[in-house]
Amino acid sequence: MKKMERPGLRLEFHLAALLLLFIGCSQDPNKGDVKAQPEVQVEVPVFSADSAFANVSRQVEFGPRVPGTAAHRSCGDWLESRLRTWADTVISQQFKTRTFDGKTIDGRNIIASFHPELGNRIMLCAHWDTRPFSDQDPENKNVPIDGANDGGSGVGVLLEVARHLSEKDPGIGIDIILFDVEDYGQPDDSPLPRVEDSYCLGSQYWSRNFHVRNYTARYGILLDMVGGKDLRFTQEGTSLQYAPYVVDRVWKIAAAAGFSSVFVPEQSKPIIDDHYYVNRLAGIRCIDLIHYDYSSESKFWKHWHTRKDSLNEIDPNSLRITGQVLLELLYREAAAG
Repeated sequence: MKKMERPGLRLEFHLAALLLLFIGCSQDPNKGDVKAQPEVQVEVPVFSADSAFANVSRQVEFGPRVPGTAAHRSCGDWLESRLRTWADTVISQQFKTRTFDGKTIDGRNIIASFHPELGNRIMLCAHWDTRPFSDQDPENKNVPIDGANDGGSGVGVLLEVARHLSEKDPGIGIDIILFDVEDYGQPDDSPLPRVEDSYCLGSQYWSRNFHVRNYTARYGILLDMVGGKDLRFTQEGTSLQYAPYVVDRVWKIAAAAGFSSVFVPEQSKPIIDDHYYVNRLAGIRCIDLIHYDYSSESKFWKHWHTRKDSLNEIDPNSLRITGQVLLELLYREAAAG
């Protein structure tokens, strides 16, 4: 999961309801034109941090969600069941894929759609599997991780978003896609020959095999490690290359909601995550909301790919901030038409 750009690789709520927000002018991500959005009054639901945290906790209770394990299958069934409670349609996209170590494993992308009949769509995504190794630990590197943040947090937020969408219909097309086999990538210290594109296998498959014919979306937002303490999002380089309009819009909405200390207007290095393949292979402009930590060697969240990626390290307030910004965005997009 989440590699820094390799040399030579071209990377193609406030809580108040009725918040009054003027976003100004914005560029349409598909057409490239500029249109003025009117000042609108929008009633946005209040995102529940407690519900999102419970979603993360439930995932962790299954155990490490490593593809091919009973915990993975049980969690996938639970995710589908929860989403079928709220969404108009849920598709389980089954696929087989080959990992860097030569294994052929079964994967399952889970796609929940609201108003699937509409062409004006926004895509929200995260990965739901967890890493089979804790290769960033100083010892016991072959122990699978709980993935409370790396996997669990993004899914937990999106489940709560889905619940809000079912209770207050914004009237636009929204797809929530949970990608599988994201985190089975080759460790840096692997003795095996290097395998390109060994991460993000579920998003690579989906990007080449849409769940519905000729699928498209105006843009997408990927959530990856959004529940850790001291949450910090920078404007990641791949997101800026492919979808600067989306980055700008999300950061403006976050600032208006009072979250500028989390959504920091600083650029960081491009990374290869699920959004990279959604952009490059599917042709859908997609950005990555991912915890960035200047103090860590990896620049990712400090417990990335370690056994300390546990429920104890999840901050419900981080889930709240991430989820509220998404709700602000979705309901304002609906009001803008």
